[in-house]
Amino acid sequence: MKHGPDIARIAALIGDPARANILTALMSGKALTASELAGEAGVSASTASSHMGRLLEGGLVKEARQGRHKYFALAGEDVAQVLEVLMGFAAGQGHLRTRTGPKDAQLREARVCYNHLAGARGIQLYDSLFAQDFMELRGDDLFLTEAGQGFVRTLGVDFDQLVKSRAPVCRTCLDWSARRPHLAGSLGRALFKRFEMMGWAYRVRDTRIISFTSDGLRQFNMAFPINPGSHG
Repeated sequence: MKHGPDIARIAALIGDPARANILTALMSGKALTASELAGEAGVSASTASSHMGRLLEGGLVKEARQGRHKYFALAGEDVAQVLEVLMGFAAGQGHLRTRTGPKDAQLREARVCYNHLAGARGIQLYDSLFAQDFMELRGDDLFLTEAGQGFVRTLGVDFDQLVKSRAPVCRTCLDWSARRPHLAGSLGRALFKRFEMMGWAYRVRDTRIISFTSDGLRQFNMAFPINPGSHG
């Protein structure tokens, strides 16, 4: 008898095309109803309900009720990271579901990965924090330096509150489109929320695409310069 984690069970849950479409739809970070997920999966409402039952049992999604309505979301950031890595592997192997189109380019530029910024702009943010000595790697863990803590406070992030939470402040997530890291964790969530609140960027309706306004992109590039020598 073999011992250890049963990856076959999780792989089987993700491996069904309808369930894979459901999980991908939930990568937007939004909670969706069973009927909305049925549309995403291209299956009937009863079939979607069966799939959701299996995903709930497997711990990949969670449900919440609001009045008479039931909503589903990914169980947590760990699930999103697993899906992002699998997307990167599939893309690297040439396993793409559709031909490249305009939306593909937009997704690669900037998109939401569950609740943080991904794509080229997410990688830019991650690289720039390192280049400006705002973030450092200690062993396998990411930390903000003292200067980095001051920097995120200037952007309106309540860093002290992030530290109090149980979730890791800084966490690496492997970007599927470039297979390079972007920033997850509570800081990744908080920064993305600030970008939205400041009007730098917004979610494109019914997609995972993040669109930056012209002024927002200018502000973003000033805060997270590709060439760190241009900072300030």
